[in-house]
Amino acid sequence: MNLNQVTLPVNDIPKATEFYRRLGFLQIVDSPHYARFECPEGNSTFSLMLEPESTGSGATIYFEHEALDEWVEELISKGFEFEQLPTDMSYLWREAILYDPSGNKIKLYWAGDNRLNPPWRVDIQ
Repeated sequence: MNLNQVTLPVNDIPKATEFYRRLGFLQIVDSPHYARFECPEGNSTFSLMLEPESTGSGATIYFEHEALDEWVEELISKGFEFEQLPTDMSYLWREAILYDPSGNKIKLYWAGDNRLNPPWRVDIQ
């Protein structure tokens, strides 16, 4: 089994698609109510669905990048505003936080081996 994609609700498709393209994602589907993006590395995709009343989904989307600090500096130079700059977290991830134009929370992070194999990992079936 493999996760296909995550879809975020947005209240303005043109504004949201421009935001995610500026973050570095390749837009592969474009319609008035739906957009889909490929991540620059790997095979992951995510999409946006128009929900005019949306003010954020309550969910958080995570994008991983090994050179997190450099990526955040690059995004700041492009005008992105962050709620939290890269910070070492107690759960062994380094994270920065920003929001898309519809209020969806985005965490840019690097966790290395701790992403799948933290010291407290369990394997329950």
